[in-house]
Amino acid sequence: MQQHGKRMRALLTNFDREQQFAPSEAVALVKKHANAKFNETVEAHIRLGIDPKKSDQTVRGTVLLPHGTGQTVRVIAFAKGDKAKEAREAGADEVGDQDLIDRVKGGFGPSTLRWRRRT
Repeated sequence: MQQHGKRMRALLTNFDREQQFAPSEAVALVKKHANAKFNETVEAHIRLGIDPKKSDQTVRGTVLLPHGTGQTVRVIAFAKGDKAKEAREAGADEVGDQDLIDRVKGGFGPSTLRWRRRT
């Protein structure tokens, strides 16, 4: 049987593991007892009561993360003449015509460029 350390044993004595908490109470309890030397994470297991075999009961959705995904958006525009000027004014990172096509064929990409960070 796996044994827990002193910190975990002390935390387990502070509440009843069989008791169910409301989400707000659970979050407050986790924040109150957070004492690790790293950013702790929480898992949520939610019983939805749906049948996954029925197509009308599937759960789908998207979530906007508060700090984004950490990736920056880069825009490359293939244009010439007035359209190239418009693309540059609109904020494109790279603008070009045949010269840019040749650079892409030659291995040009995000890893070969020092991209500026957009604010």
